[in-house]
Amino acid sequence: MTVRDFYESFWADAPEDPEPWAWERRRALLLEDVRAGERVLDLGCGAGRFVRALADAGAEPAGVEIAAAALERARRNAPGAELRLLEPDGSLPLDHRSIDLVWCSEVLEHVADVAGLLVEVRRVLRPGGRLLATVPYNGHVQGALIALTRFEAHFDPLGQHLRFFTHRSLIHTLHARGFEAIDVRPWGGAPLLRRGLVARATRA
Repeated sequence: MTVRDFYESFWADAPEDPEPWAWERRRALLLEDVRAGERVLDLGCGAGRFVRALADAGAEPAGVEIAAAALERARRNAPGAELRLLEPDGSLPLDHRSIDLVWCSEVLEHVADVAGLLVEVRRVLRPGGRLLATVPYNGHVQGALIALTRFEAHFDPLGQHLRFFTHRSLIHTLHARGFEAIDVRPWGGAPLLRRGLVARATRA
């Protein structure tokens, strides 16, 4: 089974318009960074909730997904939006330097070739364009709690998460792919129990 097959199967059984995890907080985070009229890519757009929110905020959204079954839902939930299927080779079906902001939220941890995807993100961003990404946080405190309470479940080899980011490793990953002005901060949850990291970075 390919990665695309896996997510086609996942979306075939999903609700018509599932509410994304931490929907209200993530929508607020996204809309804080969006300016009206900007062309914004929702990378891993799912059923289109964030695409619709971007359109409502006056942006010009585009959505890219790996699963056609997800895009079918997104077309119903965000009618008229620019929605495209990821190319079979993993490239983004968008022109060079055509995007102002890439929103990549709770996606990178699912991707085997993170480096390749970030190269594509940088390619489609205009000079000065921004990346706004969120990933689950695997810090020291979080790691200790996982080890004590749900180690096997967290690192389930049949689970969806393939990559596990710390604050330092996320910065290194973005820097290695040519991003600048990188700012990574813990996000969501109590101060010592942050559930995620939010990264902001710029394409030179």
